[in-house]
Parts: sequence; C-alpha cells; structure tokens
Amino acid sequence: MTADQNKLEQFLNSTEGEITAIIPNATVTPFILTSRVDFLLIVEKVA
Repeated sequence: MTADQNKLEQFLNSTEGEITAIIPNATVTPFILTSRVDFLLIVEKVA
C-alpha cells in the first residue's frame, strides 16, 4: 500500500461525496511479525 499512496490520494480527492469511513484490512506476516494492508474498504456518502 505504500507504493500506491499517490493513487489513493488522487482517488480520495476525486470523489464527489463525503468519505464516511476508510477501513484497512491488515494482516500480520508470519515470519517477520510485521503488519501489511491487503486492501482498503472506502465508504462514501453520496446525495
């Protein structure tokens, strides 16, 4: 997800409605014990 930071910023800036929530799906890698984000669930409120 760090490589896609610019794409995420462009997407959020181009939304027409109000961003209600951004929920990451994070998992822990078994060997290194670090977390990584697989995907984001973005909820947008539109008129």
